[in-house]
Amino acid sequence: GITLQELGRLEEAEASYRKAIALKPDYAEAHYNLGITLQELGRLEEAEASYREAIALKPDYVKAHSNLGVTLQELGRLKESEASYKKAIALKPDYAEGYYNLGVLFFEMGQYKIAAEQFKLSDFRKSKTYYLRCLYLQDEKSLFFDQLDYFINQGKIHPMIGSLGCRSKLRYGIERPNLFCKDPLKYVLKTDLTKQHDFKNTFVKVAKDILAVNSVEYKNQSLLTNGIQTAGNLFTGENDLIDNIKEIIHSEIEKYRVHFKDSEEGFITSWPTDYSLYGWLISMKNGGVLRPHMHENGWISGSIYINVPPKSKTGSGNFVVCIEEEYPTGENRNQEENIDVVTGSMCLFPASLLHYTIPFESEEKRIVLAFDVVPV
Repeated sequence: GITLQELGRLEEAEASYRKAIALKPDYAEAHYNLGITLQELGRLEEAEASYREAIALKPDYVKAHSNLGVTLQELGRLKESEASYKKAIALKPDYAEGYYNLGVLFFEMGQYKIAAEQFKLSDFRKSKTYYLRCLYLQDEKSLFFDQLDYFINQGKIHPMIGSLGCRSKLRYGIERPNLFCKDPLKYVLKTDLTKQHDFKNTFVKVAKDILAVNSVEYKNQSLLTNGIQTAGNLFTGENDLIDNIKEIIHSEIEKYRVHFKDSEEGFITSWPTDYSLYGWLISMKNGGVLRPHMHENGWISGSIYINVPPKSKTGSGNFVVCIEEEYPTGENRNQEENIDVVTGSMCLFPASLLHYTIPFESEEKRIVLAFDVVPV
């Protein structure tokens, strides 16, 4: 089961774990591993049940408490999630991933000071970049630049560090070397997929079929208004139609890399030798909007516009990439790009860019396939 899971063959992994449990019903580790697989498949309620079974069999199972917390967080049950993380930490006071998970929870709740305290207690690899983000959002200028300089001196190439380098230049007027991408707005590429593919059958039908299935679960997404986001990674599992979409995305990503191959920006010169795709669907109703954010786990991010309703007014439902959420007084707004997207558009851009959508009015749904290129 573990081997199949690592190979990305999740349905087969699930079958192996269930066989192990059938042979040994009190096998806590099998229940835990099954929970991880179900979580990756976006079957959050089943994942919760598996983690709880593992904990019932092994009450001091630290990782099960922590992963249960992640699942509960995705289900929007934040108080229960917090309790699970704290239980994991109580059982193992030096549990770095537990502090990291708790920090992310507080971060997403906008409690940046408390989040920073958790990230400081963790040496989990993602904690330090989140700590930098907390310092920036709390306007802790001196500490922020100390931490930023530390990353730069270490030669750290990371989208979040790159994003905060650009944002701090705007806010404080202080420029530091940007090892990821110092001018990310130059690397936004829009493509019309309808000119190359049978977009209706390859993309539209598949996406609408997925959203129409009652078994599809949705995760809590605090940035989204009047919309839903699918749980798990759309590109896991075995599905020929999804695999076809993956092949097209891989091809477009390679075209993107070749298009910018002469660039000296770090995210091009240090392009990952191996990566995976992590994708999800977002469906918005009338008045839907997605607030500014970035995908810190990606290298480059992308969006494919499955359905964009007719625009009731200029710019309605458009996609905006930007350096900063709020610009300093007097700063001109040439630090963002408003992209006129229509059904069939595909946008690729450095993961260090913030992005958001402009509200729209329509009886039709606005459906987007979003994805990240995640270095392996």
